[in-house]
Amino acid sequence: MTDLRTRLRAVPTLTGTPPTWDPDRAPDRPHELFVEWLLAAVDQQIAEPCAATLSTIRADGRPSGRVLIIKDVTDDGWQFASSSTSRKGQELAESPYAALTFYWIPLGRQVRVVGSVEVADPEESARDFLLRPVPARAEALAGRQSAVLEDPAEIDAVVKEQAERITAEPGLVAPNWTLYTLRADEVEFWQSDPDRRHLRLQYRLNDNRWTKERLWP
Repeated sequence: MTDLRTRLRAVPTLTGTPPTWDPDRAPDRPHELFVEWLLAAVDQQIAEPCAATLSTIRADGRPSGRVLIIKDVTDDGWQFASSSTSRKGQELAESPYAALTFYWIPLGRQVRVVGSVEVADPEESARDFLLRPVPARAEALAGRQSAVLEDPAEIDAVVKEQAERITAEPGLVAPNWTLYTLRADEVEFWQSDPDRRHLRLQYRLNDNRWTKERLWP
């Protein structure tokens, strides 16, 4: 039988078709370039372009990652939401720093965002919660994300109960639902090259001013 290493090396990589990009003509602020790249992914109908890996730090210092959906990007930062009592919510409360990683394979593009994380005011978090579909709100109202599940059948009963609460009170908001903003101090844009001469542009925030640097592949 072919060993796994051999099989994995036979899998094609860097299969995307990168658009033309000149890092030397990039805007002065990373948020502008990110939105440009994100909308390019949307326009190309790339699957789930708003999905990103959020990496946080556990209390024991070990990293913790998961994929989630970005809600918005502004000059203030990258927004995402979760229950504050979830695993990632607890980790952010313990250490309010995180990283986001986006990878749009068909475009051969990756973006890494690193910075501190701030909690939005309750009113803004509530507005985000009420924009979620009813099943998502019902799940959040159950308030058990990341808890041990003893009986899968329990999910149906609990979610049904919370959905009925939403029908009776359409403005009901989960008390722990939180909108977070990752305020970046480092952002790297990476575009693939089949010869591994990848294009890399790094932004760093120093004294409230962004600097740009090209990086070796």
